[in-house]
Amino acid sequence: MAEDKLQYYVGLDIGTTAVRCVVGELSSDSTVPTIIGLSRAENSGMRKGNVSHIEEVAQAVVAAVREVERTSGREIKHATVNVNGSHIEGLNSKGVVAISSPDRIIGHEDRMRVEEAATVVQLPPNKEIIQVFAKNYRLDGQENIKDPVGMHGVRLEVDTHIVVASTPALKSLEQALERAELRASHRTVTSLAAAEAMLDRKLKESGVAVLDIGASTTNMVVIEDGEVEHIAVIPMGGIHITNDLAIGLKTELDIAELIKLKHANLSKSVTGETSFVVKGEEFRFDRDMMRLIVEARVEEILEYADKELKRIHRSRKLPGGIVLTGGSAQLPGLVEFTKEVLELPARVGHYKHIKQVVGHANESEFGPAVGLMLLDMYLGPAAEISYTDSRGGMFTSVNLSLNTLLGRFKKRS
Repeated sequence: MAEDKLQYYVGLDIGTTAVRCVVGELSSDSTVPTIIGLSRAENSGMRKGNVSHIEEVAQAVVAAVREVERTSGREIKHATVNVNGSHIEGLNSKGVVAISSPDRIIGHEDRMRVEEAATVVQLPPNKEIIQVFAKNYRLDGQENIKDPVGMHGVRLEVDTHIVVASTPALKSLEQALERAELRASHRTVTSLAAAEAMLDRKLKESGVAVLDIGASTTNMVVIEDGEVEHIAVIPMGGIHITNDLAIGLKTELDIAELIKLKHANLSKSVTGETSFVVKGEEFRFDRDMMRLIVEARVEEILEYADKELKRIHRSRKLPGGIVLTGGSAQLPGLVEFTKEVLELPARVGHYKHIKQVVGHANESEFGPAVGLMLLDMYLGPAAEISYTDSRGGMFTSVNLSLNTLLGRFKKRS
């Protein structure tokens, strides 16, 4: 592969407070891209994960893209983009088709037909399907088939997990990208992008939940046996911790944000008073009071996460535990507190297997953007592309010519 033929891939994480963009380049002798550009631009056009001011979001996207173009030396016209907000929900569905070919050998078209049959579900008029995950196939009563292609049978069934989102929210995001003169190659939810960057095959097989704690939402995905089992968006995040500190400590929001970033700690061993100076003014606060305020909100977020685990009968039952990412994942003491509340193993996610040659990215903050960049590579621009991922990634893509944002992701063999 000549140097000018090196392929590059782009992930764009449009968050409530910031837009993050990552560019990765893949050489001919590697299966994992190298990060050659990353950027962060402030975003004031989002509310609770949704676009509230199209022009402001477009300006943030333009700023992030221009910066990453400067550092990477690449012209960015397309990217794989995240969809966020509490309007996102997952539901289970089944599809059934008859194998009509004379030899009864199942082909790729039969697999696509049964998965499309699973998308025929009754949805409200303001909801659209954005992703479909095939979990298990059944062939003439035989259970737990991961890939039926090449097998012989008459009746093919599939169990799927379908992700749906609000049509107005999707349209607003699309308008913001159009104004930024950027095309969305693919769309996925934030937690799935983070999972792609931070989970290896062993964790995906054993059973694990990813909690991406963003500014105003916490995105959650549960993966077991290599398949997506559950997706949820909890409408709380780091902004709510800041607001609680402002109210509880009777201080301004800017000071509360500084306290959260520099002084908040969930460890009970950190006690006593702390003080700091901002613009010549000294502020003094009690660490125990700060901990109690932060603890109450974080516990609420984790309890909502546990409710989602109970819905799928996985509360206290995930051997891979909880992987934490997002801007608020760096909160000191969060890992131990999560272990205590959810009674599961917990750790902060990393993507150390990906080489970075420019800049310095906080792995928790940039995890979703890196995952989006990886998915941009795995899914590719064509109608159907399969990419063999040595780490056990979950996705191939079949993009259908529908008037909806229908992204179909299936587990790679």
